[in-house]
Amino acid sequence: MVLLSHFPELGKAGIMASDCEPALNQAESRNPTLERYLGALREAKNDSEQFAALLLVTKAVKAGDIDAKTRRRIFDAVGFTFPNRLLTTKEAPDGCPDHVLRALGVALLACFCSDPELAAHPQVLNKIPILSTFLTARGDPDDAARRSMVDDTYQCLTAVAGTPRGPRHLIAGGTVSALCQAYLGHGYGFDQALALLVGLLAAAETQCWKEAEPDLLAVLRGLSEDFQKAEDASKFELCQLLPLFLPPTTVPSECLRDLQAGLARILGSKLSSWQRNPALKLAARLAHACGSDWIPAGSSGSKFLALLVNLACVEVRLALEETGTEVKEDVVTACYALMELGIQECTRCEQSLLKEPQKVQLVSIMKEAIGAVIHYLQQVGPEKQKEPFVFASVRILGAWLAEETSSLRKEVCQLLPFLVRYAKTLYEEAEEANDLSQQVATLAISPTTPGPTWPGDALRLLLPGWCHLTVEDGPREILIKEGAPSLLCKYFLQQWELTSPGHDTSVLPDSVEIGLQTCCHIFLNLVVTAPGLIKRDACFTSLMNTLMASLPSLVQQQGRLLLAANVATLGLLMARLLSTSPALQGTPASRGFFAAAILFLSQSHVARATPGSEQAVLALSPDYEGVWADLQELWFLGMQAFTGCVPLLPWLAPAALRSRWPQELLQLLGSVSPNSVKPEMVAAYQGVLVELARANRLCREAMRLQAGEETASHYRMAALEQCLAEP
Repeated sequence: MVLLSHFPELGKAGIMASDCEPALNQAESRNPTLERYLGALREAKNDSEQFAALLLVTKAVKAGDIDAKTRRRIFDAVGFTFPNRLLTTKEAPDGCPDHVLRALGVALLACFCSDPELAAHPQVLNKIPILSTFLTARGDPDDAARRSMVDDTYQCLTAVAGTPRGPRHLIAGGTVSALCQAYLGHGYGFDQALALLVGLLAAAETQCWKEAEPDLLAVLRGLSEDFQKAEDASKFELCQLLPLFLPPTTVPSECLRDLQAGLARILGSKLSSWQRNPALKLAARLAHACGSDWIPAGSSGSKFLALLVNLACVEVRLALEETGTEVKEDVVTACYALMELGIQECTRCEQSLLKEPQKVQLVSIMKEAIGAVIHYLQQVGPEKQKEPFVFASVRILGAWLAEETSSLRKEVCQLLPFLVRYAKTLYEEAEEANDLSQQVATLAISPTTPGPTWPGDALRLLLPGWCHLTVEDGPREILIKEGAPSLLCKYFLQQWELTSPGHDTSVLPDSVEIGLQTCCHIFLNLVVTAPGLIKRDACFTSLMNTLMASLPSLVQQQGRLLLAANVATLGLLMARLLSTSPALQGTPASRGFFAAAILFLSQSHVARATPGSEQAVLALSPDYEGVWADLQELWFLGMQAFTGCVPLLPWLAPAALRSRWPQELLQLLGSVSPNSVKPEMVAAYQGVLVELARANRLCREAMRLQAGEETASHYRMAALEQCLAEP
């Protein structure tokens, strides 16, 4: 290029003016010619004079003499008007190639952009679309002027990307698509295109994919294919690049095939840690994005998955078992993600990639790695509790305890006090917990914002394991002693607020509702195994009040039947224990709760006609059919709990009568074939009807009017038949 052939220093970043003012003064005093030419540049009356003066300036400045302040003075003399015209001119002088003037304009911009303030100038930012077109312009690849223009263009765009709002402007100006096309074209400077793409994806991944998804997917396909074919050290470099190019949505299947094949070749070889670690991190990123869908079915896939988990467990043990060893936290956290994938596959009953012997072997290997995680957490002091790696370690332990609590029981029990304190600390500082979750995702596998698989609080990670542990005497006593029930009540009430009226529940992640259900399961365990705790701890009174206030609206909401079942059943069981509480003495809240509970229990079954039969059969109602497998245990428990509440709450039987539940229940039983009603259903219905009949004379009379005695005889409900025979 004309300008840079005389003055290559224009394209280089100078040192800060504050660092070189004495040197600058000396340079100026030694170079009066430069001062004269700068004056001529400022006084130029047309493009020809300005162009000539600019060339004189380039000759007057010797290599190494230019610095940031001198460069800024050149800009003050030239301004943006001249380079703007150079960039947009469509007619070049005779004998001058049309791209030479544009090349000069880009060179000037590249010189100016080495000043961060100028790189963020609106006159630079509005050139982004023009500069982006230069990346894909056709021309002689051996033309030195064209090559120089490409280099200067990348220098401009890179400088803009380094400003605070630069990435956003580049994305809006179409630079991402242009960079993708430049890289895929493999023309001059394509490696610079890839480097700038990496920077933009790291800075603004979501916006990049939103603006240029087809082009980025094309780059991913090219990189994946290169990765699959690579036989040299470039495959290890690609391991580091590829995680940045995985989309936030679905990864194309052909890319997954190439990535898995490339990883299988790498991880199946004997490697040093610097070669293996990027491969493990890429595999973890794929596991995070795709679960196990990227691993092929069959023998090769199962061997590969077993290898992945095995390598991850070995890495975890090597890092955590030796005290004093510096832990490569990003690598170990990636290994945690692979272990979690192993846990999921080992517990999957249908369509698992692993065969039973492989599962047994991997569970044994993962047990040893989890032992190392527990050992590490036992060493964590208060000063480290807010570190992302501790959060990641608690997460993998929570994933293990959700499926397995019988092994390592002693070690787990010893760690429970720490886990309760840790969960309480992060619960009380919820904002920091959310930030920790994001840091964990960055540390482990990608620079992306975490999704639902990285919940923003430690307690939710531990809920499934605690649900199992509250069934066992030893762990339950430790949890109670450390204050876990009170913490869980507070957590439940806080999470419940997110689902209350006034909040948009459609944007809530599924993990919130799942967490609420798991809390209910823990409370159910405590109601059964530690009833005294429910009676004496005030937090359960607050919980009962929330359940009573919430159920009436919850049972009316579509798609939330399973949560309603948990709330109704828990509330009924707690009401038995707290029956003397003033809140349960026929207050509006208690009446509303029991009316909603009756609605949940009464609407589970309907009479359904069957072809070729005169009598209908008892069948699940449509709303209950899809969730009955998860619901039925709660329903039967709820029926038993309601039965137990009737003699304890004198107002309940008249309320049930006003709801017409006993009459409608007898009517339902009378309209279906007794052979279609399972014995456990007969027992559940009889339990409720008997207690209502015993508790209230009007109930008995209403049942008799509904042919209760005849129905009881048909279903061999001896206790009900006897009760209705009494006056």
